[in-house]
Amino acid sequence: MNFLWILLCGFTVAVHAENWPQWRGPRLDGTSLEKNVPIHWSATSNVVWKAELPGLGHASPIVSGSRIFIVSSMTETQERVLLCLDRATGGIAWRQTVVQSPLEKKHSLNSHASSTPACDGERVFTAFLDRNEMLVAAYSLEGKQQWIVRPGKFSSMHGFCSSPILYKDKVIINGDHDGDGFMVALDRKTGAEQWRIDRPNKTRSYCVPLIRDIDGRPQMVLTGSKCTASYDPNNGCLHWMMDGPTEQFVASPVFSERDDLVVITSGFPEYHTLAIRADGKGVVGQEKVAWRTTRGAVYVPSPVIEGEYFLIISEAGVAHCFETKTGKILWQERMGTHHASMVSASGLVYFLNDKGVMNVVKPGARFESVAQNEIGETTFASPAISDGQMFIRTEKHLFCIGRR
Repeated sequence: MNFLWILLCGFTVAVHAENWPQWRGPRLDGTSLEKNVPIHWSATSNVVWKAELPGLGHASPIVSGSRIFIVSSMTETQERVLLCLDRATGGIAWRQTVVQSPLEKKHSLNSHASSTPACDGERVFTAFLDRNEMLVAAYSLEGKQQWIVRPGKFSSMHGFCSSPILYKDKVIINGDHDGDGFMVALDRKTGAEQWRIDRPNKTRSYCVPLIRDIDGRPQMVLTGSKCTASYDPNNGCLHWMMDGPTEQFVASPVFSERDDLVVITSGFPEYHTLAIRADGKGVVGQEKVAWRTTRGAVYVPSPVIEGEYFLIISEAGVAHCFETKTGKILWQERMGTHHASMVSASGLVYFLNDKGVMNVVKPGARFESVAQNEIGETTFASPAISDGQMFIRTEKHLFCIGRR
């Protein structure tokens, strides 16, 4: 009986433990289903380990089982590398150079390793810029290159930041740039192209699409290149497209199952937040906008939906909490300059500012601070959550926060 009880307990833990396999986690929206995520820590307390990272990069860590994957750029050698870390200790298990070529021009707040990798449990996928071409590569979990492809040219004065995402047997990547923009789906095993979308308007963006079953069909919702669009991730066919609301986008969209709304925030040169009913076909317009506001709208940090609340934070560090259904602003609060995207777990939302201060907030009608944790190092990367631990990348280190 005791042996059976132990097996059942172990199975229960495994069911609730999630990997963090790609940008913004398993659902591409920053949410975790886990209930034992840490709330309190500092640079020296509740830290399982602290690992020094070579090079520089803003890409988030991803977690797959006992492995952590992260990318970095080596300025002196012009290498862009993929690192595999041992989850238990933070030690570097292996390092592979994905590409070595002249470093591209970029925005001062960007890096040469800003694209978060993705892992399907068998392979890990990366994306970098190789001179004027996008380069996507796949590696085994032991670090052996499986394939490498160059889907198309990419040009942007702000540099490169397109993270690959996973859907069924596909690796999907956004190629919006200042030229003939595209999206491609590559076969995970071979890198062969499965479908390609010609994107409109020839304008750079850095968004990762959100994939959900909405209105009885799989929808891949993408903001960028002067429009908001939904495609079928199985074949790349267009569901619907809406002009605007602005030219350029960075933040990823989110979806509220409770209210059946896709919520987007943008951008440049104008800032907007829109809640969209994603049940249209073809070209759609304002009739699909449930609510719109310019108050609190942001450009870079991606938002999060927790319960009935939609939360965002601007680069200047002003956080807003909305009622998702109506767009009513419930509160606003200053939290320091901010570029990392938010994550949520156990009904709490985590805001990580540029100085490494994490504000833990319980969303509701009034602002409620649960904790404020300072790690003491500059950080631009978004956190990852897996199996009761949080992983935070700073300029020089990767921290594992939580229980051992």
